[in-house]
Amino acid sequence: MSRYHARRGSITSRSHLLRILTRTSAILVLLTIVLLPCSVQAQEADAEVLVAEGIIAYDAKRYDEAISLLSRAVALNPRHARAFYYLALCHLARGQAEQAIAPLTTLHTLRPADLEVTYQLGTAHFAVRHYGKAAPLLEEVFRQEPDRENLGFYVGFLRYQQKDYDSAAAALSVNASSDPDLRQLAFFYRGLALGVLGLSDQAQAELASAQRVQPSSPITGASVRVQEALAATRRVTETQRLHMQVAVGGYYDDNVAVNPRKSSDSVAEALRSRTTQSAGLVTSARGDYAWYRNGPIESIVTYSYYQTVNTNSGVGSFNIQDHLGGLSGVYRGTIGTMPYEIGGQYSYDYMFLDFTGFLSRHTLTLPVTLVPPAVTLPVLGRMENLTTLLYRYQRKEFYAEPGNNDIRFGPESRDAFNNMVGFLHAFRFRQDKYIVRVGYQHDTDAASGSSFAYSGNRLQLGGQATLPWYDLSVRLDYEVHWRAYNYAQVIFLDDAGQLSPRRDTEQDIFIQVAKALPRNLTLALQYQGVLNSSNIPVYAYDKNVFTTLLTWTY
Repeated sequence: MSRYHARRGSITSRSHLLRILTRTSAILVLLTIVLLPCSVQAQEADAEVLVAEGIIAYDAKRYDEAISLLSRAVALNPRHARAFYYLALCHLARGQAEQAIAPLTTLHTLRPADLEVTYQLGTAHFAVRHYGKAAPLLEEVFRQEPDRENLGFYVGFLRYQQKDYDSAAAALSVNASSDPDLRQLAFFYRGLALGVLGLSDQAQAELASAQRVQPSSPITGASVRVQEALAATRRVTETQRLHMQVAVGGYYDDNVAVNPRKSSDSVAEALRSRTTQSAGLVTSARGDYAWYRNGPIESIVTYSYYQTVNTNSGVGSFNIQDHLGGLSGVYRGTIGTMPYEIGGQYSYDYMFLDFTGFLSRHTLTLPVTLVPPAVTLPVLGRMENLTTLLYRYQRKEFYAEPGNNDIRFGPESRDAFNNMVGFLHAFRFRQDKYIVRVGYQHDTDAASGSSFAYSGNRLQLGGQATLPWYDLSVRLDYEVHWRAYNYAQVIFLDDAGQLSPRRDTEQDIFIQVAKALPRNLTLALQYQGVLNSSNIPVYAYDKNVFTTLLTWTY
């Protein structure tokens, strides 16, 4: 009997516990049904607030703050499309296209039919050179909205990369862009595509519309060399504070547009169809004023102006105008019996092509000049020496660079920081009637575009002599510059048809014959030859410039 009652009591207890658990579960389920939507709604509301704050920060260009806010928003609501969109825009605004791909990919999954999202994802892949992923996305947008801003260029460029030149030319012909640099690029690549297709007349017309678009930037090289020679030959009177120089002359340039030399590369051959030969006029002026002199210290302010005008209107867009201002200072002393000079110079120059901003340069130069003891050599007699150690820092900014405003073209940007160290030693004979120079420089160009970053080595040889006849002086300079580019090209192919790192060897020859005339005048005949060899055919070119200058010096 007792066993029966015990068993019955146990069953009753278990039944009572089961009823309690059942009621508790029901209450929990009910609470979940009631409270969970409230929690989700609260999270969505918090995410909405964060997105609003993130958009305000984005509009104010506080991108780090905006990214933090928007990242918290998508963590609370992983389906918030606007948060992903502005998160991607923040990364793009900071020039971080690679970081923009993840939020755009998620957004594209959420909204596969949204053309704006498809376009942004395609251009982000384009910016990081994922051309295989960019092409189908941009082609889809192009199929539905061919007149979208810059889309014709993107699609045309991708088709050009795939060597579908006919379709590339068709896409580039309908490109709509408010950016003049991108319009010129569209003309440029359409001209190349038409050239490959054998339509040389149409190709030349397109390339003429894109004259300022260059595969490289040696356009101004000859002018820079002429300016350096003018500065090196000016007459200096130490006691005179003001020095001035004015030069006028004419020239003939057989490759103003820097067309590539003949090759089997279809792109180089298309570029060769451009007009490139021209005679021209050149003017130059320079003034130096020693505004401060006190014992061994001297400081000088400098201004120079340079202008070329091509008489062939076909290359008129390559007319150069350059303005340069500078401030320099030196300290002179002796170490024992050896004279030395420590200097520093800052200069800024702004260059125009056809009166449109092309290039600006901030340059800091730190030279140390030593005058080692003279020695006497058999036959040659007394030889004096002059050694200059040099460091130069230069910041170059090109204004006709689409990559400056659109990171999708970043690899082709030539904006750069250039660092150079080197030395130049001069052997001087017979009170500088004869001078022989030898030097070496190492430089690195930290270009913002991967296609133009390089490490280089330059060998310099030269000399000048005052001849015993007719008061003539002769100057000869030879330089060879080896440049090894750091990354593979992204547009132009090498000799084997591959995208590979560029390797250039540039040789520069400069010859000047000058005759002193009465009234501080000098007549000079100059020749400059540039021979640039490259494994990328579009960068291999020859250039010859002949110049006559009449210079007045004060």
